[in-house]
Amino acid sequence: MEQYVTPYTKTLWFKNLVKVGSSSLKHQHTYKEEVVLWMNTVGPYHNRQETYKYFSLPFCGGSKKSISHYHETLGEALQGVELEFSGLDIKFKEDVMQTTYCEIDLDKPTRDAFVYAIKNHYWYQMYIDDLPIWGIVGEADENGEDYYLWTYKKLEIGYNGNRIVDVNLTSEGKVKLVPNTKIQMSYSVSNSRIHWFSIFNSFMMVIFLVGLVSMILMRTLRKDYARYSKEEEMDDMDRDLGDEYGWKQVHGDVFRPSSHPLIFSSLIGSGCQIFAVSFIVIIVAMIEDLYTERGSMLSTAIFVYAATSPVNGYFGGSLYARQGGRRWIKQMFIGAFLIPAMVCGTAFFINFIAIYYHASRAIPFGTMVAVCCICFFVILPLNLVGTILGRNLSGQPNFPCRVNAVPRPIPEKKWFMEPAVIVCLGGILPFGSIFIEMYFIFTSFWAYKIYYVYGFMMLVLVILCIVTVCVTIVCTYFLLNAEDYRWQWTSFLSAASTAIYVYMYSFYYYFFKTKMYGLFQTSFYFGYMAVFSTALGIMCGAIGYMGTSAFVRKIYTNVKID
Repeated sequence: MEQYVTPYTKTLWFKNLVKVGSSSLKHQHTYKEEVVLWMNTVGPYHNRQETYKYFSLPFCGGSKKSISHYHETLGEALQGVELEFSGLDIKFKEDVMQTTYCEIDLDKPTRDAFVYAIKNHYWYQMYIDDLPIWGIVGEADENGEDYYLWTYKKLEIGYNGNRIVDVNLTSEGKVKLVPNTKIQMSYSVSNSRIHWFSIFNSFMMVIFLVGLVSMILMRTLRKDYARYSKEEEMDDMDRDLGDEYGWKQVHGDVFRPSSHPLIFSSLIGSGCQIFAVSFIVIIVAMIEDLYTERGSMLSTAIFVYAATSPVNGYFGGSLYARQGGRRWIKQMFIGAFLIPAMVCGTAFFINFIAIYYHASRAIPFGTMVAVCCICFFVILPLNLVGTILGRNLSGQPNFPCRVNAVPRPIPEKKWFMEPAVIVCLGGILPFGSIFIEMYFIFTSFWAYKIYYVYGFMMLVLVILCIVTVCVTIVCTYFLLNAEDYRWQWTSFLSAASTAIYVYMYSFYYYFFKTKMYGLFQTSFYFGYMAVFSTALGIMCGAIGYMGTSAFVRKIYTNVKID
């Protein structure tokens, strides 16, 4: 068994440095006010989701009176937060010399439990003022024969004014695990003032890409308008002798309803809602520092998703009405439950595995009932309101061109102009625009990191939308120029194919950037990555379709159609 080395240091002791990146945390303290150190969970480092209560291992606690904790938010319950008071005496701005706080009687069962944890590289998580701290249980020697427990927690607390903004943990005091001995656990606290530095990253490459695509598209369209203007000035004989081709020829079919309009409109409505949720949650995270509170990000996302259900109903219901759909109640139900069914189905399946492993990630039955009640009593009624408003306010077709009664035959074209090829290639550039940020987002999901640069995430979201719209417009232009009017699904899927590349990247991240293992962690990772990728694909597809729809309407409005 090779010696375990943490990603932060290769010294003889373990040091975990947590940088939160904000000095505007909510907890304000007075001098020598009690600061609570919460012990959360413990589990394999490479299987982040396989977590258990900290005191499920035979650790001992301090002598201070216990403080109870309850799940403050729905997000805490869903994320398996299990806070227990450490019993350590910590005061704001007061240093503590190395002090023994308890003693472990190392009998055989206790030693076996620690040896198992060390063999599996167990890490534990703690909280001070909602700032997460991670430490390692112990380590083995190079031969894997002797095992050592870290017994000394050295806490370095950084403060700015009356707020704690940074916590460092250094684990020292390596003691060999010998049966029938006693091990003393100790801690120390030091306080210091710190200063913050700004974080900057460049996205000039993506901005240049968007400008290049826009310039090519505008120049091409100007040539088309000039050519069509000349044709309009010709007499009938010259026009008959001319060679008419291109996107103008399919004006009688371009606004024909898409195939499977019920599913298509439901996907568009769901994608618009996901975009609204993403935008609002990022704004709230930037303003309220949601990353400083346990489970607050997930709770906020659930609340915002339920509150934005009218967006889903409005865009999905109005599109379905414009396409002549008559089963609007069925469309409303599908649109309302499309995303919740996908998320809940995945979560409940993984929950069975979590229950089997007795992991803290197992969702309580009451929480599952609460989520189902939100779906039926909040999401569905609000979606109904949005659907009725959408059908009444923008449900009437107002296309600039009349739709032919008989569909026009689609001529043969080169292989690279086929919709399937366009769909596969359409997601490359949008994925490239978010590729850099994906690593940090994945790390915040699946490793012991905190994501806090939500200003950059907002910038990435804006760039993703711009690139997606530009790419789908270009794809649609080439498709229509080949006299293929099946642009609705093509525009949606070409943008949604970004999800395929994100999911492929998740395989790379799993096998080359992590050391996850086991049925529980593998199913958890790939299950929720599939949900994340699908939701991202639906959002990109809706954004691509909405932008392309405006583009198609614009070009057919500006050109005189005979």
